[in-house]
Amino acid sequence: MKNFVVLYLGPKAAQEQMLESTPEAAQEGMKAWMEWADRAGSGIVDMGSPLGEGREISAAGTSTPNSTSHIGGYGILQAEDLDGAQALLDGHPHLMMPGASIQVYESLDLPGM
Repeated sequence: MKNFVVLYLGPKAAQEQMLESTPEAAQEGMKAWMEWADRAGSGIVDMGSPLGEGREISAAGTSTPNSTSHIGGYGILQAEDLDGAQALLDGHPHLMMPGASIQVYESLDLPGM
């Protein structure tokens, strides 16, 4: 099995979405996520979490806050291949949010490690 890093992208930062959500909407959202987690089962290595404010650090310096990226959260899945990881994301509740998308990347082994 291989590991895959999942990035949840949205039109707004996760912190902003959480602040704007009613307690009832937040509860419904968590219910949908837990139902997805039950379907994905052992394919989930780490449910991950929402991400707060971030910075982009490069040789040229640091940008703060990183407002051009709306990576709202992450997770880690395991599957035989990228198609298998994508199948685990079918019907994911994050995609119910208008403008939302999910990126999934295979985590490669480091040579010699």
